[in-house]
Amino acid sequence: MSARTPIPVGSDKPLFTPGPLTTSMIVKQAMLRDLGSRDIEFISAVKEIREMLLTLASVSKEKGYETILMQGSGTFGIEAVMTCTGPVNGKWLIIINGAYGDRIAKIAAVNKIGYEILKYSEETVPNPADVERKLAEYPAVTNVVMVHCETTTGIMNPIEEIGRVVKNHNKIYFIDSMSAFGAVPFDFEACQIDYLVSSANKCIEGVPGFSFVICKRDALLQTEGWSRTLSFDLFAQWQGLEKDGQFRFTPPTHTLLAFRQALHELFQEGGVEGRAARYKANYQVLVAGMRQLGFKEYVPADLQGYIITSFRYPHDSKFDFDEFYARLNAMGFVIYPGKVSNADCFRIGNIGRIFESDVSALLRAIKATIKGMGVEL
Repeated sequence: MSARTPIPVGSDKPLFTPGPLTTSMIVKQAMLRDLGSRDIEFISAVKEIREMLLTLASVSKEKGYETILMQGSGTFGIEAVMTCTGPVNGKWLIIINGAYGDRIAKIAAVNKIGYEILKYSEETVPNPADVERKLAEYPAVTNVVMVHCETTTGIMNPIEEIGRVVKNHNKIYFIDSMSAFGAVPFDFEACQIDYLVSSANKCIEGVPGFSFVICKRDALLQTEGWSRTLSFDLFAQWQGLEKDGQFRFTPPTHTLLAFRQALHELFQEGGVEGRAARYKANYQVLVAGMRQLGFKEYVPADLQGYIITSFRYPHDSKFDFDEFYARLNAMGFVIYPGKVSNADCFRIGNIGRIFESDVSALLRAIKATIKGMGVEL
């Protein structure tokens, strides 16, 4: 077998996606170690990661919060919370305004968990008054879940306002903050969140391989024995981490080492506020440039977050997304297909180890691509 020519270090295309995303060279290099899962150094790294995540959320063990690391993608973490934190005969209210809210409903259905839905169009934010009415209509609801930044469109949902309603009804509150945690400032305690899930390969700029749950200890302690599965048993995972720093099953050692480095880089950048400033600058350059080219955003500007943006297809029949994507890819830029159900869109992410200069280069490539396709905007 002939040897393959290695790809030069640092030659990867920038990823304008919601994750996996572009990571720093030092984060990549942090994976170039082999540590055993029972190695004292590895256990120390896991402990440090759990502590840094609480610090990032501006909570602590002293305030009654815990961090649980779970192998697998962000969806694995969500399924762990969905299958472990509601009583056997409980019912969930699932607030939906995009594909990732729909996915949560699918998790509930597959696991035969009782649920009601409160559904909105993908360019609309949930209304706390509607949540109030729904909870009054269905008093059997025990848990409420909503996506923070709905990656379908990039819309930002009002987690604090809805949290007040949820707690007025004494329900457990779960937030999927996959595409927001680490780069969108919010007050964890003021939002009254019981469980939050995010993943390694989003705004913290790590690599894929695990998700994490930040939760209130009091809420978690009530759930012993509630898990519907062995692998997703959140309470048992927490017990193991607390007892000896061990995962119950093989941990993603290399991914965790990369994540620890990514957390250090986030704090060096100024924490959540510092990272938010860079992502906002990326977003502002992107939107200004796309508007100048003639593209229109799907979500109204006052509801749009700065994590990822959905743009409508041009009306010109000569525009073909697959060709558009392939041409940009050949020029060294990776964007994302759309997920909106009622409009033709594509998405461009502003997160990961990218900067305003990268966004400007992408805009030049888009301009050249549109011209090459003969598309009128």
